[in-house]
Amino acid sequence: MSLMPTARGPRRGATRRRQPRRGSRPPGGAGLDRWLDRLVDIAVIVALVVGGIALILTLLL
Repeated sequence: MSLMPTARGPRRGATRRRQPRRGSRPPGGAGLDRWLDRLVDIAVIVALVVGGIALILTLLL
């Protein structure tokens, strides 16, 4: 008996979601969420860089 799933039996596990259509706009505020996520990513990266530079300057001076 194989432990690998086969195409014949029913799938088990996580529910498969439909793939979004290309070219269609995201529903509701999903576009805004994407921009906010990007903004937070940039803010975190800048904070890490500034903190790293401050740490290096503190250790060297």
